[in-house]
Amino acid sequence: MNAKEIRELSVEEIKNKILDARQELMNLRFQMVTGQLTDTTRFKVIRRDIARFETILTERARQAKEGK
Repeated sequence: MNAKEIRELSVEEIKNKILDARQELMNLRFQMVTGQLTDTTRFKVIRRDIARFETILTERARQAKEGK
């Protein structure tokens, strides 16, 4: 998901996406430990998605604070 698509989401939707992504990251870690994981590049993708989500949430919070 790119930043433009994320910016179109509401704050609640972004928070839900963060929770889902963190859950997926945890599942990937379990798969890696048990030897079931074949696509290790998924770690990088999920971590960057989480960072994008949180960055946009921070931007929105900063804009709301400056707007007051």
